[in-house]
Amino acid sequence: MSKQNVVIFQGGPDVPEPSFTELSARWDAGLEKLPEVAGWRIIRAKRLTPEKIWEEIGDCDAALGAWITPQLMTEQQIQAHPKLKYLSSLAHGFGEFDAAMTRRYGLTITNTVYGGQTIAEHAIALLFQICRNVAAHAEYTQYGYWEDRKSDPAAPYQKLLSRQIELYGKTFGVIGLGHIGLSAARMAAGLGMRVIAYNRSRKTGPEYAGIEQVSLDELYARSDVISLHCPYSSENDKMINRDSIAKMKDGVILINTARGGLIDEDDLYRALMQRKIYMAGLDVLRKEPPEVKIPLMGCPYAVITSHIAWLPKESRLRSVDLAIENYAAWLHGHPQSVIN
Repeated sequence: MSKQNVVIFQGGPDVPEPSFTELSARWDAGLEKLPEVAGWRIIRAKRLTPEKIWEEIGDCDAALGAWITPQLMTEQQIQAHPKLKYLSSLAHGFGEFDAAMTRRYGLTITNTVYGGQTIAEHAIALLFQICRNVAAHAEYTQYGYWEDRKSDPAAPYQKLLSRQIELYGKTFGVIGLGHIGLSAARMAAGLGMRVIAYNRSRKTGPEYAGIEQVSLDELYARSDVISLHCPYSSENDKMINRDSIAKMKDGVILINTARGGLIDEDDLYRALMQRKIYMAGLDVLRKEPPEVKIPLMGCPYAVITSHIAWLPKESRLRSVDLAIENYAAWLHGHPQSVIN
């Protein structure tokens, strides 16, 4: 194999840490250990069009960090870049594409499974917010209580601002038993919850011991909490809709840190307002960033964060390390995390 020229697309929002400088230094430290690499350049990629991504790829042998979408993975563009033999995403998720076509051109495509823990932690954090609402109660104890005492010296100190829900013994339903879903299942089991799961193909192995794998309809019927951790595709678009919601327990809690397209947001809003679904914790929406304020964003029974589950410093640095590890594995003839 000839020496490789590499382009890196480092995306993500401008946050205090890790900075673009820190991320770039991480790339430099990892790639300089690979003697097969002749050189690399790092593009500060924010909302690049597919055309711009291909322009930056140019005559490179490998591209790391491209956002894999149907618009990017066209045969015309792959034909126009014959030197490119390795393409990776920095994310778990990716859009649908013609895998057979990419294989015909000898292109290896990988994803980067960096966020099993951190995204699962955010799912559990949303669940805790719904069940305990610690922030509001801390606000009351530190500030609201003292304001109440000004007008009523007998104001209650132990004041419940929201229903308190114990998770122990309840049933946690996981849809999608990949790395993130498995991490969420383990966390729920650690809380003493019964864990059931649905995956498109049955998972086997010791790591799945203690997880009862069931049909999707059975999961809907039995779960007190449903947490979505499956990839998005045209097949499961709006899988959470009026019909599937009708199969759920009254008062179920719904968590989504996967993809917004999995949910029919109008149907979810109606189910929340009708109290069929007790509350929803969402880190993803169908349209991001939203251009208009959708009904869910004004719903008192929804807790919504702005797609930040993946943003801790630790996980973003880990994504760089794993992307380099995957690339090195391909260079050495044993590719891993291959998605085509």
